[in-house]
Amino acid sequence: MSDPFRDALTGLAAIIGDKHVIASGADQEPYVVDWRGRYHGRAAAVVKPGSTAEVASVVEYCAARQLAIVPQGGNTGMCGAATPDDRAGNVVIRLDRMRAVRDVSPLANTITVEAGCILAVVQNAARDVDRYFPLSLGAEGSCQIGGNISTNAGGTAVLRYGPTRDLVLGLEVVLPDGRIFNGLRALRKDNTGYALKQLFIGAEGTLGIVTAAVLKLFSPPRSSALALLKLQGVEQALEIMQRLRGAVGDRLGSLEIMSRSQVEAISETVPHVTIPFELTTPWYLIVELTDTLAGVDLDEPLGTVLMDAMEAGLAEDVILASNLAQAKAIWAVRHSVSEGNKRSGYVVSHDSVVPLERQAAFVTNVEARINAAVPHARVVMHGHIGDGNIHVIALIERAHGRDPDAMAALVAEINEIVDDETVAQGGAISAEHGIGTTNRSRLARVTDPLDIKLMRDIKQLLDPKGLMNPGKIFNVGGARG
Repeated sequence: MSDPFRDALTGLAAIIGDKHVIASGADQEPYVVDWRGRYHGRAAAVVKPGSTAEVASVVEYCAARQLAIVPQGGNTGMCGAATPDDRAGNVVIRLDRMRAVRDVSPLANTITVEAGCILAVVQNAARDVDRYFPLSLGAEGSCQIGGNISTNAGGTAVLRYGPTRDLVLGLEVVLPDGRIFNGLRALRKDNTGYALKQLFIGAEGTLGIVTAAVLKLFSPPRSSALALLKLQGVEQALEIMQRLRGAVGDRLGSLEIMSRSQVEAISETVPHVTIPFELTTPWYLIVELTDTLAGVDLDEPLGTVLMDAMEAGLAEDVILASNLAQAKAIWAVRHSVSEGNKRSGYVVSHDSVVPLERQAAFVTNVEARINAAVPHARVVMHGHIGDGNIHVIALIERAHGRDPDAMAALVAEINEIVDDETVAQGGAISAEHGIGTTNRSRLARVTDPLDIKLMRDIKQLLDPKGLMNPGKIFNVGGARG
C-alpha cells in the first residue's frame, strides 16, 4: 500500500477506531463484490462508523484528500450501485453499526431508525407496537433501510402503499463535504420551500449518505385472503385487476404475476421451495386482499370476483389459500425469483415500467423480439403488474459467457430490444432497481437530454468534486463525467 493510503488508514482509524477500519484485501472481499458477482472493485479501506457524527467526520476527511466515497447498505442491490470501481483510493462506508431504532410513535404512526437497520428489524419494531411497515422485499432479512431509501425500493406492497419514496417523512443525510442535512422531521405536512429530502431518495448515494430516517407506519392487516390464478395472458390479469378494484377497492394489497418459464426456473434450481400448484398455463397471478379490521371475511368477496372471472373465461383455474401455510408456500415461490434466476445462468435483467394499458403489448412484443434475436436465451418474466412494473429477464447458459466480449455484445443487444420496446410503450427503464453501474449507458441512451442535464446540474451543485459514489448513474467523474 502506498504511503498516502497508509496515512489515510491512520487518519480514518483515528476517527472511528482501528477495529472499525478494514484494510486487508481478504477481509474486504464481501464489501467490494456485488450480490450477483458481476463487479469486483478495490478499496483503500472499508470503514464502519458508529454515529452520524462519525460518518460526517469520515466524509469530511475523505473529501479533503480527494478519496472517492462509496456508501454501502446490505449490498443486496441488482445494479452494482454499492460496489466500488477499481481505483485504488475508494473508501467504502458501511453503516452496519448504526442500527438503532431511535423512536416509535403509535400516535403519529411513525418510526425513526438509523440507516443500518435491517428492513426486517424495522418491520418487527413496528409490529411490536401493533403497527405495520409495508415495505417488503425478498432480501428484507439482510437489506438495510438506508439502501432501500437510496434506491427507492419497490417490493410487493407498492400497489397499496407506494414505493419507499412514499413511506419517508424525514431524512438525515451527510452531504459530500461532511455537512449534515437535518431533515429528520416527522411532519405529515411541511410546505416550507423545496422538498429537499426527495433529492436523496433514489439517488443511489451519489448526492450524500442517508444516516437516519423517519418512516410512515400503518395499521396492521388483521384479515387477509390470498389466491393464485392460472391465466392465458397478461390481458386477463389486467381485466381481473379492474374487477377487483371495483369490488374491493383499497383492500387489494398485492397483485404479482409470474410467467410459467419463471416458475420453472425456480422449480429447477431452488430445491427448498416447493411449487404448490401444477404448471398448466403460461401465466400465474397472486392476488392478496387485506383489511385492518379483524375477523373480516375476505375470502367471500375474493372468491366471488374470481369465480365470475372464471365464468367469463378470464382464468383457467383459481386456488384460494385455505390457511396461512398455503399462503406462505405461494409467496415463497414469488420471493425466490432472484435466487432461481441467479442459479439458472447469466442473468440479463430488466426493470421496465409501462402504463397499465400497455403491459400486454409490451410483454408480447419484447418476448418475441428477444426470441427472434437470441434464440438460445430463456425469457422469464415476473412483476408487480398492478403498478406497471414487469421484470423481463433473459437467462443465458453460462457456456455462452466464456467470451466476455461476445457476452457483452449479447447483453447490449438484449438491453436495446427491451429499452426500445419500453420507450415505445411510453415507459421507463427502471421502476425500482435503480441505475447504478449496470444501467448508466442505457439511461443516457433513452432519457431526454434535458433530464440528464438537470440531474448533472444537481450533482455538480452538491458534489462538485465528483467524489460521492463515482461512476454510478453517470460516467466516472460524477458531476464532470
